[in-house]
Amino acid sequence: MTQDTLKNLESANKERTGSFMTNPLSKSGVPRWLVMVLSALGFVYILNPTIGVFEFIPDNLPIVGNLDEGGAYLLMWYGLMEIVERRRN
Repeated sequence: MTQDTLKNLESANKERTGSFMTNPLSKSGVPRWLVMVLSALGFVYILNPTIGVFEFIPDNLPIVGNLDEGGAYLLMWYGLMEIVERRRN
């Protein structure tokens, strides 16, 4: 193998070994537009002052009550990673 081939394999391996929290979803095959739409929905869900009117899981349930907000923050995180990755390239 040539030196260039080895460098290409090493860089490809580094991209694959990253955590699911640090790699954009578009590198996993999810369309970028879908990630951005879900991120926007997560943002709207967090901004919604619900007081139980529009809530996927009621917050008064112990432990599991905040899972829906956690999922919304995770969607927003993936959207931010897509924006950062797009500006980096």
